[in-house]
Amino acid sequence: MEYVVEMLNIRKEFGNFVANDNITLQLQKGEIHALLGENGAGKSTLMNVLFGLYQPEGGEIRVRGKKVDITNPNVANDLGIGMVHQHFMLVENFSVTENIILGSEPTKLGVTNKKDAADKVQALSEQYGLNVDPYAIIEDISVGMQQRVEILKTLYRGAEILIFDEPTASLTPQEIIELVQIMKRLIAEGKSIILITHKLKEIMDVSDRVTVIRKGQGIGTVVTAETNPNELASLMVGRQVEFKTEKVPASPKDEVLDIRDLVVLDYRGVAKVKNLNLNVRKGEIVGIAGIDGNGQSELIEAITGLRKVKSGTIFINEKDVTGLKPRKVTEAGVGHIPQDRHKHGLVLDFPIGHNIALQTYYTKPISKNGVIDYDKINEKAKQIIADFDVRTQGPHELARSLSGGNQQKAIIGREVDRDPDLLIAALPTRGLDVGAIEFIHSRLIEQRDNGKAVLLISFELDEVMNVSDRIAVIHDGEIVDIVTPETTTEQQLGLLMAGHKLDDNEKGKLKEGEDQHVE
Repeated sequence: MEYVVEMLNIRKEFGNFVANDNITLQLQKGEIHALLGENGAGKSTLMNVLFGLYQPEGGEIRVRGKKVDITNPNVANDLGIGMVHQHFMLVENFSVTENIILGSEPTKLGVTNKKDAADKVQALSEQYGLNVDPYAIIEDISVGMQQRVEILKTLYRGAEILIFDEPTASLTPQEIIELVQIMKRLIAEGKSIILITHKLKEIMDVSDRVTVIRKGQGIGTVVTAETNPNELASLMVGRQVEFKTEKVPASPKDEVLDIRDLVVLDYRGVAKVKNLNLNVRKGEIVGIAGIDGNGQSELIEAITGLRKVKSGTIFINEKDVTGLKPRKVTEAGVGHIPQDRHKHGLVLDFPIGHNIALQTYYTKPISKNGVIDYDKINEKAKQIIADFDVRTQGPHELARSLSGGNQQKAIIGREVDRDPDLLIAALPTRGLDVGAIEFIHSRLIEQRDNGKAVLLISFELDEVMNVSDRIAVIHDGEIVDIVTPETTTEQQLGLLMAGHKLDDNEKGKLKEGEDQHVE
């Protein structure tokens, strides 16, 4: 068997913490090899060892049969290894070409030759079907296109082995389909790919083999065609995982959130929310389904006080909170799980204990007469860490050191512990593994069953269908229809999300015995 990369018994330690405990991974030439594990299992750490960002404490790496010492990313590049990071390494006000050549600029007589570089970028883009404009400015292009720029960076440097770290975490469904096509094109051109992911559907769709790691240890490698999502999920988390969230029918009561004729502008002064009306009651989960960019962010920011309202009113428990500061909104009974946990959910360089106290540090018993009791902060943090299964070394660990799933659990724990009447959950499971998704869905339903109102915003149709009691479909800043999961198919939701209103005939088709859900 020809292996282009062999990572044999790799051990990586951070102080007393063992992130990789003698893990072996072997990549065959011309395959897509998935690396599967929960958030925090050690996947990215292992690949950062292969890319030279970390040095292992034990084990060896072989590239094309030869033992190598990858001391930094330049050595990895020289060996034909490129990495497409989950959080893109791009300069936003540079052009595509300027980003791609950064650090290896071609020169003529000591002057950077951007024209030659742009021509080469254009040729590579066409060869691999990437359709990237070499002269576009990064901040002007979509997230999916920025990812293609990262892929081009590796190809420009001659990569034959590509590492994709959670490549679909921030992509739309259409962009995911396009990325899969790009990966298959790369394989057809003779490349080999390691795909770090926890999305089982993607693994089944594109990979040839899967190596599973759990809590830093290698569980084994399986052939994708010989396994199934349930088996992979069990290998990943060490137990049976429920993909369908069990819940009793909702018993909604009094109205908690009441939005009337809301208009919200974006930073350019363009209306992104247009005369929107919506309500959420105690004891129900209302999901907002829509394609990204149709006013969801502006709506959430308006409700939570993060963005000014042009016109209309927002009531929480019959109290007008329109235009109030964020603290006043939270004190009115609103909990907020933000869609970007790094920008709006956490202070990454604060300890996780301090982050858990961000909404309550000025209240008793944590604060008395303006003096903060840090013992009380740590006491509360330990309770939430235990209750919400936040895997951390303790309240003193910096938030940025936790995996995405554990960061999210800490945010949810903080918001739920405040016992809000309305919990806004924006993309609560984005980038998380099946175990964390199962946990978070159960907590949202638990809030509902405790008589709370939950507003769920998600781009994952199966999540909206699985968790919501009612689904409000948003298109171009307006609610085009409100439906229930029991009487709607994913195809119908997709039509509504595209702005197509269903007529009685289209709605009636479901009653004639068509399938309720599409896998």
